[in-house]
Amino acid sequence: MKADPDKGPTLVRLAWHSSGTYDRMTRTGGSRGGTIRFEEELAHGANAGLNEATAWLEPVFEKYAAQGLQHADLYTLAGATAIEEMGGPAIKWRAGRSDAPDASAVPPEGRLPDADKGDFESTAGHLRAIFGRMGFNDRDIVALSGAHALGYTHAENSGFEGPWTSSPTTFTNSYFTFLLKLPWQEETVKRTGKRQYGVGKGKDHLMMLESDLALVKDAKFRPYVERYSRDDARFRKDFAAAFSNLLELGCSGLRPVNFA
Repeated sequence: MKADPDKGPTLVRLAWHSSGTYDRMTRTGGSRGGTIRFEEELAHGANAGLNEATAWLEPVFEKYAAQGLQHADLYTLAGATAIEEMGGPAIKWRAGRSDAPDASAVPPEGRLPDADKGDFESTAGHLRAIFGRMGFNDRDIVALSGAHALGYTHAENSGFEGPWTSSPTTFTNSYFTFLLKLPWQEETVKRTGKRQYGVGKGKDHLMMLESDLALVKDAKFRPYVERYSRDDARFRKDFAAAFSNLLELGCSGLRPVNFA
């Protein structure tokens, strides 16, 4: 990340995508098996481009594998570390996940949220269904969405294009302020025909997805957007708690680690 700050948001995305497949009813998916390293899961559309992130971390795994390091721990630790290195809150992280031996543990495709279900109401309902399956409430959904302050969308991966904020490698609450204050207009990504929302031109162009703007269109989500826009400390506290919980979904027997 010191050599290439843009790797930070991608490592956060890797941790999120490796954890956000958990289903509390069937107790399947989640970070515990490190299954996102398998081609079968990397081939899921939502994971496009994450093969690069797993490749960045493989030398670290090889260096410490003999001491017991597991991919499942490495991917989640990388995400927590990236958040902190980009100026975010300290993320409670514990070790003890075990890698699945083969791809039979890969969860089915479709467990991560879609960006657009056709209208704001449908998209808001979809977000509640996906995150509710993991055990998260409306506050958690909005807090975790604040990670969109980081990184870019890429047409070749998701079909959408551009950064959400003007400081995509720094953890801030600007995502919420931009959602509320900027005059978002529907636009079409020329390369893919996908619908998104934009403001500004050229290097100053920013974008939002339907699932982002659904947070301000929905009467129950919006109060949290407003709160986090004006109270950065509260956002950081709620995000840290929700992100730590995300990384531990379905895991058991985890233990604290002293990195001193």
